[in-house]
Amino acid sequence: MMRIKVHLDKRLSESHEICIGYDFQDRIGLLIVKDHPANRYVIVTDSNVSGLYGKNFLEKLRDLGLPVELLEFSAGEGSKTMDTALALTSRLLELGVDRHSLLLALGGGVVGDLTGFVASIYMRSVPFIQLPTTLMAQVDSSIGGKTAVNLPQGKNLLGTFYQPKRIFIDLKFLETLSDDEYLNGVAEIVKYGLIDEPGFFELLEKEVPAIRARNRELLEKVIERSCRIKKGVVEIDEQESGFRRILNFGHTLGHAIEAASNFTLAHGKAVAMGMIAAAGISVESGFLTPAERDRIEKLIGNLGLPVRLPEGISQSAVLERIALDKKKEGSDLPFVLLKKIGIPFISKGVDKSLLEKILGEMKS
Repeated sequence: MMRIKVHLDKRLSESHEICIGYDFQDRIGLLIVKDHPANRYVIVTDSNVSGLYGKNFLEKLRDLGLPVELLEFSAGEGSKTMDTALALTSRLLELGVDRHSLLLALGGGVVGDLTGFVASIYMRSVPFIQLPTTLMAQVDSSIGGKTAVNLPQGKNLLGTFYQPKRIFIDLKFLETLSDDEYLNGVAEIVKYGLIDEPGFFELLEKEVPAIRARNRELLEKVIERSCRIKKGVVEIDEQESGFRRILNFGHTLGHAIEAASNFTLAHGKAVAMGMIAAAGISVESGFLTPAERDRIEKLIGNLGLPVRLPEGISQSAVLERIALDKKKEGSDLPFVLLKKIGIPFISKGVDKSLLEKILGEMKS
């Protein structure tokens, strides 16, 4: 098992570990018993993960003598709402969960975001642990302490910064992912190569066949490197007051595209298109070279991610969603752009006419 320490400002949060391994659920249970004592444990998961892993993990913890229950909700982005959060808190009250209890978020990004949000507000906070089961959650959403639910107007508009006590990443979970869900995580991995390490981007270009084949040895390397990049950014700026915004590369337009599809489009696919749009804006603004933009688009396409807006998503709907973005500062919406691959910067804003031009060029 590989351990990565996340060192955080003690005034804001406790530091914690990311533990990475393969098929080590028994070990996870023992570490929970040893390092995270509680009067009650509650596994929170969704209807997909519950059958695959939830009930088995529940039995493993009960075999260790832990008082543990399992709560599940309907799988999908549509469940990431305040209604679901309130339903979960009602069930926690019924189970007698208090501030000496511990929640276990077993699932993908929706489960992690929702469980973390509930943990942050229930009885003014109870501790929780992340057990991400998707590639996207393992390399991105489980790390950094962002929690949220969606509103009809947009994604993640209600949320908190609340750190988990630990993150357990078991690569065995990835074996049951659909191709679409796997590609969600691949998009986030590409982002790290673009905002931090050109050498990492080059590795991804070289290893496209191995990535698409889910080669375990390569995945271990790629996941560890992605986690180290994200934890390094979070350590510098835990609550996104400045530097951490580089992690939003591709996400400003990506979230707008996702919301414009009424969340029927997978997050990773939306972010992939958002990264291509951000690269295009960077070129038009005189920073990134066309050759580097072409490399970015080629890698994203070679990995099986979309490079054009799908039919049914209108330019006007995307622009309307951008106007509601929570990162707006007055009338300006900061965009993460690229000077070069591996050198991001935060622009004050992008003219609507340029956004329209780039989106128009990305139509199918």
